[in-house]
Amino acid sequence: MQHKFGMNLSWSQGRNGTGNLTSTNLNTIVSIPREMNGPGIGTNPDEMLLGASATCYLITFAALLENAKIPVEALSMESEGIVDVTEGVFTYERIVHKPNVKVPPLPEHEENLINRLAQKAEQTCMISKALKGNVQIECHLQIEQASDCQ
Repeated sequence: MQHKFGMNLSWSQGRNGTGNLTSTNLNTIVSIPREMNGPGIGTNPDEMLLGASATCYLITFAALLENAKIPVEALSMESEGIVDVTEGVFTYERIVHKPNVKVPPLPEHEENLINRLAQKAEQTCMISKALKGNVQIECHLQIEQASDCQ
């Protein structure tokens, strides 16, 4: 079975113009980011790649935690994309995910399982697999124990 995802794009002007990107659930303006000497209007391909990687990872991780019946009180994440510029050539070098899982006090074996699931999420996420061999993806998990007292 295949799934198709569509997107429509329009662009005005040259390199420093802006575009409009629309899909079923997304409508946004895009341009080259200021960091790359663009106008910095709306989002940009670099943020969108980071967003695709981050959301895919977090959804996969959440599903793995649920399937393992880990009692998660909160799940959040910060991610950053690192783009190298050498001699005018831009290369998306690395993505770093920093998930934070808040759980009630758990035995050590369940905390170890959470660590394994965090790594498995990176290995099985569809976007991570698509980027494999081109963009290094790192995961730095933080497990936070919720207090018993409310």
